[in-house]
Amino acid sequence: MSFVKKGVSVFIGIALIAGFALPADAQNLRIGVVNIQALMEQAPQTKSAMDALQEEFAPRQREFIAKQKEFEDLQAKAQKDAAVMGETERRNAEKDLRDLQREVTRLQTEFREDLNLRQNEELGKLQRALLKEVQDYAQQEGYDLIVGDGVLFASTAVNITPAVLQAVEANFQATGAR
Repeated sequence: MSFVKKGVSVFIGIALIAGFALPADAQNLRIGVVNIQALMEQAPQTKSAMDALQEEFAPRQREFIAKQKEFEDLQAKAQKDAAVMGETERRNAEKDLRDLQREVTRLQTEFREDLNLRQNEELGKLQRALLKEVQDYAQQEGYDLIVGDGVLFASTAVNITPAVLQAVEANFQATGAR
């Protein structure tokens, strides 16, 4: 039994040594780390996309705000006039308020859902574009491996996020801000 245990230990030791003995080419690998979240937050394309979404949804937001103001005004008027209203008039005012409140809620829900959908579409496009920029940068600069999400630690020596961000900004300026 002890001979088998020694044999297994020797085999494991040889496997570990072989695993750590890298060829000369592998010892000169260029490895970089990119913080995708930071890149997304700081890229000028992100601000441009969010500004375009804001502009796209501004008319609907104004419509929602106007409808909400109409509801608040009608509610204030109904409360003020409640004492002098007849029973039928009060019921009609309450019905009008409920209908308007439902419409305001519906507009708000539709607005949020559509905005979230468009934001997700734009962020997806942006992520794909930034990934392509990272790949292009890595090839131009001769990197062998770029690591993104899932990194628990990266020293500043391998963190190339600032350099990639500079390249992203330069490409954004070169193509003309959208």
